[in-house]
This record gives sequence, structure tokens and C-alpha cells, in this order.
Amino acid sequence: QVQLVESGGGLVQAGGSLRLSCAASGRTFSNYAMGWFRQAPGKEREFVASISRMGWTTDYQDSVKGRFTISRDNAKNTISLQMNSLKPEDTAVYYCAAQFRSSWSRDAVIADWGQGTQVTVSL
Repeated sequence: QVQLVESGGGLVQAGGSLRLSCAASGRTFSNYAMGWFRQAPGKEREFVASISRMGWTTDYQDSVKGRFTISRDNAKNTISLQMNSLKPEDTAVYYCAAQFRSSWSRDAVIADWGQGTQVTVSL
């Protein structure tokens, strides 16, 4: 099991930027593919982005492609999500997640979740 703690959320105007971070502890971080999810009020949690355990492969939800960038630093046991050109529809609680596998699979079980960080984008 790996423990995950997100940070970096906040309130930003539309068109602005935020950088989310997720710090991991408890197991060998480089053994885990990592992902970001989000959940808006009244909606289901949805996939946002993922990165393979060595950072060679990334994947994004179509609505964030070209605006969000996921990255990881295995030496620091962290992943980040750089979010640019934010829109009001990006407002949600953002969660990081871990899979004990080399590359992220949208069908595989997610072993661990963080507690989430709120991102609010105003007009």
C-alpha cells in the first residue's frame, strides 16, 4: 500500500494556471503507475491523466489534452499535474491514484487514493 497526499489546489480565474502535487510514501514509488482523477459536484469521478512508472508514457482525457501536463519525480516520490488555460468546467476535487503496474490501465484496480484537493475555477 502507498499513502498519497495531494496539494496545490485553490481558487483561480478562468484562463489561469495551477500546479497540483501528490506526495507518496510507504512503498517503492517507482513500482507504481500513477494517475489523476477528478470529481465535480453531482458527477462521477473521472480519469484526467496518467503516467507510467518510469514516466515514459502519459495519457490524458480528451478535454484536458494540450492544457494539462502530468509528470513525476521518482527521486522525490512525487507526481504533478500542471494545469493551464483552466475553465470553469475543470472545477472539481482532484485525486491522485496508484496502480501497482508498469503502465496505467483504465480497466485495472486502483490500489490507493489520496484524500483530494479542491480546484475551483471562476469566470
